[in-house]
Amino acid sequence: MIIIKKVSDQSELKAIRSLQQSNLPGNLVPGEAAAEGFVTAEYSLDFLEKMNNEYPSVIAKEGEQVAGYILAAAKSIRFEHDLLGDLFNVIDKIEYKNQLLKHARYIIAGQVCVAKNYRGLGLVQRMYQEFKNSLSGDFDYCLTDVADNNPRSLKAHLKSGFHIVDTLTYGGLNWQIILWDWS
Repeated sequence: MIIIKKVSDQSELKAIRSLQQSNLPGNLVPGEAAAEGFVTAEYSLDFLEKMNNEYPSVIAKEGEQVAGYILAAAKSIRFEHDLLGDLFNVIDKIEYKNQLLKHARYIIAGQVCVAKNYRGLGLVQRMYQEFKNSLSGDFDYCLTDVADNNPRSLKAHLKSGFHIVDTLTYGGLNWQIILWDWS
């Protein structure tokens, strides 16, 4: 049985790091990233701990196996990782509901990943529901970005409740900035 829960110990963070590593584009066979999805950023275990200490990540777990995760990235860690810092800077300039997001209470889904043998089971939606349940008291919006060359991820996010609010070009790729309104 797969359970959805907040990260509660170091072994779960290590499992997140391992799952992240196996889904970086350079670690996938040619064509797999486009067909199955991928993660872009690589986070150290220390950085994952900082993120998790601020706001715990959400995982899908079957027994001891971490089947998927969503990382919570709060504004307080924006200067700890260049890629996330750049995303915070872009989001802060977006206007939503007649307000710059810079002045809004938002959290970034710092990365989402589901292990290959658990895809297609609706885990992204289940994890995002727990993410919302645990964080919507502190935040009005959840944002993230998805590369255009990762259509599987964009589809899963839109199905979870996100909608596109802006587009940016970064690292030679087009990215959709997406927002889930929890207010």
